[in-house]
Amino acid sequence: HTYKVANNWHQVPDNVESASGCRALVWRTRWGHGIPNGTESSLTLEEHLVTSSRAMNPNDEPQDADYSYIPLFSDEVALLIIARIPRSDHPKLCCINTRYLTLIESGELSKIRRENRQIEASVIMLASGEHHCWEYSPHFESWRKLPVLPCEPSFYDGDKESFSVGYSLLISGRENGLSSVWRYEFLTNSWHRGPSMITSRCLFASANCGDVAYVAGGLMNKTILDSAEQYDPVDKSWKPLPNMRRRRQRCSGCFMDNKFYVIGGMDDDKILTCGEFYDREKRTWHLIPGMFNAMSSSISQSPPFLAVVDNELYALEPTSSRLKVYLKISNSWKDLGVVPVRTNYTRGWGVAFKSLGDRLIILGAVGNSEDNQSQGISIFTCRPDPNATDCQWDFHGRT
Repeated sequence: HTYKVANNWHQVPDNVESASGCRALVWRTRWGHGIPNGTESSLTLEEHLVTSSRAMNPNDEPQDADYSYIPLFSDEVALLIIARIPRSDHPKLCCINTRYLTLIESGELSKIRRENRQIEASVIMLASGEHHCWEYSPHFESWRKLPVLPCEPSFYDGDKESFSVGYSLLISGRENGLSSVWRYEFLTNSWHRGPSMITSRCLFASANCGDVAYVAGGLMNKTILDSAEQYDPVDKSWKPLPNMRRRRQRCSGCFMDNKFYVIGGMDDDKILTCGEFYDREKRTWHLIPGMFNAMSSSISQSPPFLAVVDNELYALEPTSSRLKVYLKISNSWKDLGVVPVRTNYTRGWGVAFKSLGDRLIILGAVGNSEDNQSQGISIFTCRPDPNATDCQWDFHGRT
């Protein structure tokens, strides 16, 4: 779920605005950044700059602009500098010359950023009534508008599920009455249709599992599914996985301890409190009875709100607006206090809850009214501690 966002750190352009209280989508993306510290060089950036300047011969002819990343600097030093530029500014780099364009679209710059094992977490937002997404990077306090999604108007009106993996963002929905999948490629800043899942579905669980993404369960027409699939962002293909132990819709997924978890949901009119996880090495599903017992739920409630930070599972309980952390050994949940967003008036609908790097992020209304349009949508983040008794939330703005 996502909304328009106004941020008190950074002035958001006027055309970001849309009707408040809208239904939307939030995606987490992870990007490496920083200066590589591999075996090729142990010099700091400053030492590289000094060394490069001294090595320059005053009689050398300057390189042509189309063949040099930064004049007066070697490519090695220039790439270290460019690697620090926020990803939201990469489309601007593509306009400099063809060498910059190739550097970014080939994935080479992303590889350099990834070598430092640092993360630039960002949120992708699509608000109702808008035909383009916005990417917000809290690390650089920057916004970037994505290209317009070239779908049919009917795709915007229906429910959508989404997940990101590798350098791709996939959105699944319905277009002119048929299932449809759109894919955004971050390296080329472009949208592409497909590939479609083996079994079309909605209201399913999904998770980014590092090198691949998993989806499981959901609803196909009026049939509740127990099937699961794996998406490979390299060859852009779907592969079937073994069926789950339970069929379920309105479930949620997460990746923890190198396992794909599917939790909660419904089977016909029965609310499921069990969870299960997929063992990637053994290719088997394992049931966890009562994993979601501590969470109150109802038929009209939204799918479970789950987020993993530092390999710890957190959940937001919509009926009480309370944050909880999962205790793996005892298969129970510990209370971490009330979140600053009211979720009980809408049974969780219209609220976004995700992990963002080493933080949790939540978007929603803070007032006591079901009318979100009169209250606006607020953005909060926190750095959770599973050993604490509550969390300190930081306010980032309101629509």
